[in-house]
Amino acid sequence: MMFGKYNPASLKDVSPQRTKKAVRIIEKNGGKVISMYALMGEHDLVLTLDFPDVEKAMSTSMSLNMLTGITFITSPVVEVEKFDRLMSKLENL
Repeated sequence: MMFGKYNPASLKDVSPQRTKKAVRIIEKNGGKVISMYALMGEHDLVLTLDFPDVEKAMSTSMSLNMLTGITFITSPVVEVEKFDRLMSKLENL
């Protein structure tokens, strides 16, 4: 998950063309866009993306910041079922 926060400068360049450039950066880094939403509140954007590894996600986050000026918080996520399996292994230690 990537959570984005606009600043005044990054708002000035909002456009479908910039979004297309952002998607190309995601794909260039081996990522796949699952969903992209604009929000109101603590975060202005939330992107659900799938990457082969954390390094590619981090690289994309920085590249998107350089392109857009938007600050991103990038958080790796796992499916709840996988999390449950991981936690059950901890209980057995």
